[in-house]
Amino acid sequence: MDDFELIIDTADLDSIRLCDEVLDVQGVTTNPTIITRTGKPAEQAIADLVAYLRPDQKLFVQVVATDFDGIMSEARHIASLRPENTYPKIPVTHAGLRAIKQCCAEGIPTLATAIYSSDAAFMAAHNGADYLATYVNRMCNYGDGVQDVIDLIDMLAAQHSTSKLLAASFKSVDQAHKLIRAGAQALTLPPDVALAMVGHPGTQVAVDEFSANWKKAYGRDTLLA
Repeated sequence: MDDFELIIDTADLDSIRLCDEVLDVQGVTTNPTIITRTGKPAEQAIADLVAYLRPDQKLFVQVVATDFDGIMSEARHIASLRPENTYPKIPVTHAGLRAIKQCCAEGIPTLATAIYSSDAAFMAAHNGADYLATYVNRMCNYGDGVQDVIDLIDMLAAQHSTSKLLAASFKSVDQAHKLIRAGAQALTLPPDVALAMVGHPGTQVAVDEFSANWKKAYGRDTLLA
């Protein structure tokens, strides 16, 4: 099997469960806004995700504090939620980049987030971030966001970086398609975009046609008599 990782960008358990049933899902990303949308206390929303995910599935939880000491306190707490595969998400502010360096020194794996340029992403990788969450669709508001992320893919490869791109902020299947084609190692997709990648209407038309022809000929809806 390939090394590509499909991550679902939501804290809604019903949506996660649906994607997990249909697709091969490697984990879940959240952020403060996503957590608030659950309508649950933050601690409960996070605990529900911890309880649902398999040990091999990854959980990414974003820090809320914006100062170095606060970020580090929250990062250590997030890392303690599960024995493995749990990553604090840290925005690439000056304080955040400093915290990413410190987390690397302490052996805490991190996801650098709120990235709007390939250069910022590369510097986060250089500081030791394990994953890099580029905000693809938002980057498109400032230029060619997809191309900037493709540049990052090339930069990481040229410098033999071990950090992984985990492209985020998608609004269309086309954006995801272009980055997969370019070699993105991981994408975090909203449930609707993830499911739209396998939701071509022609597939259902074909299935309905097969079923109708079978029932007309044999009077039943199954292969087995």
